Amino acid sequence: MSKKDYIRPIDFRHGRVDMNHGAGGRASAQLIAELFARAFDNEYLRQGDDGALLPMPAGHRLVMATDGHVISPLFFPGGDIGCLAVHGTVNDVAMLGATPLYLSASFILEEGFPLADLKRIVESMAAASREAGVPVVTGDTKVVEQGKGDGVFISTTGVGAVPLARRIGGALARPGDAVLVSGTIGDHGVAVLSRRESLEFETTIESDTAALHTLVARLLAAVPEGSVRTLRDPTRGGLATTLNEIAKQSGVGMLLQEAAIPIKPQVEAACELLGLDPLYIANEGKCIVICDPAVAEGALEALRSHPLGRDAAHIGTVTDDAQRFVQMATAFGGRRVVDWLSGEPLPRIC
Repeated sequence: MSKKDYIRPIDFRHGRVDMNHGAGGRASAQLIAELFARAFDNEYLRQGDDGALLPMPAGHRLVMATDGHVISPLFFPGGDIGCLAVHGTVNDVAMLGATPLYLSASFILEEGFPLADLKRIVESMAAASREAGVPVVTGDTKVVEQGKGDGVFISTTGVGAVPLARRIGGALARPGDAVLVSGTIGDHGVAVLSRRESLEFETTIESDTAALHTLVARLLAAVPEGSVRTLRDPTRGGLATTLNEIAKQSGVGMLLQEAAIPIKPQVEAACELLGLDPLYIANEGKCIVICDPAVAEGALEALRSHPLGRDAAHIGTVTDDAQRFVQMATAFGGRRVVDWLSGEPLPRIC
């Protein structure tokens, strides 16, 4: 190579994002080649076009989901915006009973953002993608002026395939169905808040961020087709808001058992200290399962047999209620309405 053809490698240790990285010229191409293409490398991305030509399995319908990630802080106990961007979209696809196949990723970078942090985020995202077996096959990068962003925002879109006969959705819950949750609630929101506010607890609280598609696959393989009515990951608004969404979609009510809802003691203590209700705190590695009561025990057994479902619990029942109320039987023997989230106690949580 002649001296005039030499291009200095990007300084990922000390460098920062500048406007040239989003201008579409040589700096953009170099950032894509030395960071994004290298981290996400796969046969589809190597096509090098503005989109990707992708195969789809026969006998399936297409599922597509998209999500934006604006979390603050970008790094938190148990994860970061990179792995979260993969997990969140993989989970949205999986909640329809589909197998996630491909991801796209769009980055909005702020001028001046440290390239070391960007590299850390992209490598975390690539590791999560490889672990999930769902490649990032196409993407885009834009840069905005300093002060007009907040470091980095990531949007991801996921494509998956679901068998033609499978129907799973928020409008399919029926009175009498069992309500299950795959594990402890509130872990993600409290982990993010603890880092954001520099709070220290005796026990480290880590985010539960994880890709749930293998857990869902094990569940669906263990029970008869059609016996799982609804799957949903309770992210923003937490368990309470998600159950209200399902109740509205299906035109039903729900009765929860407070004593059955799994919450880690340190999360419960943190919420009590901060005046928060863990029912409304975001989760990133848990799912709600609404199923035929006849298969509830088998569904629980399948969930608990997976590393991500060890703390799965049967927490309630779908009821016939024209008012579509979600109610809770409390530990003291009374009942209370578990209403929709009012306001946003923890903004920028995912």
